[in-house]
Parts: sequence; structure tokens; C-alpha cells
Amino acid sequence: MNNLIKVLINLSIATVIMYFIIRIVSKGFDKLTDRVAVMDKKTKRKTLYIIIAILLILPFIMSSYPYVLRTSIVALLYVVLALSLNFVLGFAGQLSMGHSAFYAIGAYVTALLMVNFNVSFWIAFLISAIVAGFFGFLLGVPTLRLKGDYLAITTIGFGEILRLILVNWTDVTRGPAGIPGIPSPKIFGFVINNNIGYYYIILLLAFLTVFISSRLLHSRLGQGFIAVRDDEIAAEAMGINSTYLKIMAFVLGAAIAGMAGSFFATFVHYVNPDNFTYMESVTILCMVVLGGLGSIPGVILGAIVLTVLPEALRGIASYRYAIYGLLLILMMINRPGGMIDMDRLKGGKKNESSGSKRNNKNLRGAHSSK
Repeated sequence: MNNLIKVLINLSIATVIMYFIIRIVSKGFDKLTDRVAVMDKKTKRKTLYIIIAILLILPFIMSSYPYVLRTSIVALLYVVLALSLNFVLGFAGQLSMGHSAFYAIGAYVTALLMVNFNVSFWIAFLISAIVAGFFGFLLGVPTLRLKGDYLAITTIGFGEILRLILVNWTDVTRGPAGIPGIPSPKIFGFVINNNIGYYYIILLLAFLTVFISSRLLHSRLGQGFIAVRDDEIAAEAMGINSTYLKIMAFVLGAAIAGMAGSFFATFVHYVNPDNFTYMESVTILCMVVLGGLGSIPGVILGAIVLTVLPEALRGIASYRYAIYGLLLILMMINRPGGMIDMDRLKGGKKNESSGSKRNNKNLRGAHSSK
């Protein structure tokens, strides 16, 4: 009983402290977002070049800290996974909670091809993306008529079915024993067997994913995604093919998740069904929601925070996951739009305020009409 009281007191103190920290950090996010929103294109381009330069030289700075470097690789891996889910959830508005299934498909396809058939990593990498994208298409077609909770339950079922196949199809996947001995990738005959090499591979994949996300978001196709997400009936009335866009979102998100799984297989040299559980899908979902739905910088930040935070809390192992959960709850209460809201980033505080007034006016009109 005394231990329980002690735990409750400590968690209460931690909650109060985190609440005020989140309030302060939230104001910082808003000021930073508003400042970025009013930047001209030249300044934004310079800032982007500086960030890229820092990321390129980062592994040499951290070479004497292998734990930090490895954590950075894992963070970039989750950035790719979170951005891949953002295509489905953030852009198209489809609540998928079985995203780790595509991650698993990419990992197992690469493992089987490289271990059993001595296929090159880069060929296995492309095949993994194609196979994962194909399964994304298979999942996307029958779920077109499903929305919200029904879609979420269907994707959970798909993820669990795949995991059980990996566990029970022992002739191919070796079941719970997993597939060990996955070779390291090679570039021009050089074997990549250190963290610096893996860092640059996943950094390149992260750059590719960000580029695709950005180009898609600022294209007519991306605006179609947003229209379907906000109001599917209105989008179809305007001539937008919501069926095509939904399937495309699933295929694109699944293919990139398959690429991430392919990298993961060679990075750890071992795959096991326990790496791709339902909780992995929930973690990726939390990264997208916490960062901000549809917000590319927000999703990146959410993935980094939720990767680094558990590592930073290892020193207080007794309260680690309790504090982790409390932080997520407090963030959602204080910032339901995520760390970096995409609407605010596009138009700054002024546009966000006018948008809020316009939404409130529409709501008042809807209630008055009733």
C-alpha cells in the first residue's frame, strides 16, 4: 500500500511538471511555426540546405558515440514509417491500424530473398516495395466502403492474420525462430557493415520519402487527397475519383513501409514475428497523430520524439512507460492538432485565426438552421 501511494505521488508530481513543460513548449512550437510561415522561399531554401548539411555530417560528429548514432538510425527508420502511414491517414484520412503488416512484408521478403536465393540487397529492396504495395492494393480494394472504426478493425485483422502466418508457416518463415544471418548490403562491391553506412542508407530513404510527400502534397493529386479526407461526398461531387485516391494512398504507404522493412532486415540481420506486432502499428500511429495529421514536419518531429523519449527515460525504468503514456495524453489535450499544425504552417497565426472564426461561424449557422 505504501509503495502504491508513493507511485501515485510521484506520477502526480510528474504530471504537473510535464503539464507546464508542454504548455511552454507548445508556445515555442507556435512561435516557430508562425516564423516559418512568413519566411520567403529563399530563406526557407537556405534553412533547408543547412538542415541537410547538418544531417550529412552528423554521423562523423557522433562516431565516438555509437549508441547515439544507432538511436539516430532507428529514429530515421521511424520517420520513414510514420511518413508512409501519413499517406493513408494524414492525406487520405483512412484510419489504418495494421501498418506494421507492410513493414513485416518488406522485411521478410528481403530476408527470404537474400538468405535463400543470394539476391542483392538493392534488388530485394525493390521487390519488397513492389510486394508490399501489392498487398496494400489487396487491402485497399475491399475496404473502400469502410470508414472510421470499421476500417481500423479491418486493418487490425489484416495485421494479425499476417503475423499469425509468419508464426505458423514454419517451412518458409521458420516461425517464432525467425530468419537469422541476413547479409549486409553492398554498394559497388563494398560491404556496409557499420552504423555510418546504415545511417546514410536510411537518410537517403528518408529524403526520398519526404520528397515524395512534399511533391504529392503540393500537387493537384495531393489536393484531391485532402479533399477526400475532409469531405468525401463533396469531393466526389466535384468530380474527384475517391476510389482511385484511396487505393493509391494504400499502395504508396505500403510500398514505402516495405522499403523500411527491407532496410530493417539488413540493419539487424534478423527478423522475427515479434518485431511486427499490433503495438508497433500503434506506435507508428501515435507518431503521426502526435506530430500532426498531414503535416510533414510534424510527423517527422513526432517520430523523432517518440523514438528518443523512451531511450531518454531508461534511467527511470520503473516509471518509464507511465510517464510516456501521460505525456501522450497531455499532448493530445493541449495540442489536439499535433506538434506542428499544417494549416498554421501554411498561413501562420493570422490565417489560422481567420480559419477558426470561419469554422465557428459555419458551426453557428448549422446550429441556427436546425
